[in-house]
Amino acid sequence: MCVCLICACLSVYMVHVTTVGLAAQNYAGINPTKMVIIQVASVVLGLGAFVVFTVVDADILGRQWKFLCVVIVLLLVALMLFGSDDGTGNKSWIRFAGIGIQPSEVIKVLYIILSAKLMSYLKEHKDINAFPSVVQMAGLFFIIFALIMVVSSDLGNAIILFAIFLVMFFFLGVRLYWFALGGAAIAAMIPLLWNFLLKDYQKKRLVAPYDPSVDPSGYGITWQTKQSRLTLASGRLTGVEEGHTATAFTGKHTDFIFASIGEHWGMIGCLIVITLLMIIIVHCFRVGIHSGRTFDMLLCVGVGTAIAFQTFINIGMCIGITPVIGITLPFFSYGGSSMATLFAAVGLVSGVKYKPKPEHFALLY
Repeated sequence: MCVCLICACLSVYMVHVTTVGLAAQNYAGINPTKMVIIQVASVVLGLGAFVVFTVVDADILGRQWKFLCVVIVLLLVALMLFGSDDGTGNKSWIRFAGIGIQPSEVIKVLYIILSAKLMSYLKEHKDINAFPSVVQMAGLFFIIFALIMVVSSDLGNAIILFAIFLVMFFFLGVRLYWFALGGAAIAAMIPLLWNFLLKDYQKKRLVAPYDPSVDPSGYGITWQTKQSRLTLASGRLTGVEEGHTATAFTGKHTDFIFASIGEHWGMIGCLIVITLLMIIIVHCFRVGIHSGRTFDMLLCVGVGTAIAFQTFINIGMCIGITPVIGITLPFFSYGGSSMATLFAAVGLVSGVKYKPKPEHFALLY
């Protein structure tokens, strides 16, 4: 919790510094005061969610799986009817009174709870390696994955869901031959996904880091990545003085805030941020492994996986080794939905940590 709060405080400072710099260069839609207030409000909201999810037993949430399914459907219907893409191509936000909510961030946490509940039930009452069990687990993932892609085209969060499913599936103890069969099935489906599900701009984003011919001029789809790398390089070891930023581009306070961290705090600052996030990730997995219950273990593994893959993909976007797919840097990027839901997710882990261990498991420690 303390590490998460440190990250959030650093985030508020970075949002302030970055947005002030963008406003000074006359970027449209940038209001530093408003954005800092929103970021602080999201941290406060997140702290409240952390306390609630720490106190409320996750088993209660798991038993309400039907209600959670209804919430997911309602969020997607609302997104379909009132969603906005903000010019990104992804219909991912619901906006009212100047405030935006990103339903896919909430759905990500709800999926972890639903998947942990289903997997733990099958582990305790069925054969997890039996074909019907695997179909149920894969089916839950595929339905939510497909709905997110069809309704919002949010490829970034859909990929995070896939990572969560795979890692939870592995920690559940499913035999490796199911991974081989799943890999073969995915390979067979790639042409269908590529031709019928992905949009042209998404295809270009996916191949842009590895194919220079996609944007030979550097002023198209790779513009943000190139500016991000220049921004990172300008910080060198310890960063530049405040007010001496050399670059300005859309996303310096959101998806590319890691580049802004490198600019203002240099490589040392980047390493500190990575270390803080690694502490959170390792803590999630450690709490899960020592929980003594399958459901609790899968909850923690799911949260840890989400944070780990978001961190990897986001930093990869900033340095040009992963596609630009709209993934935030956990606890740092500007955005209320991301900040609040991350604190809620870590609250689930905190709740597991303070839950009494089963008697047979407690004897081992």
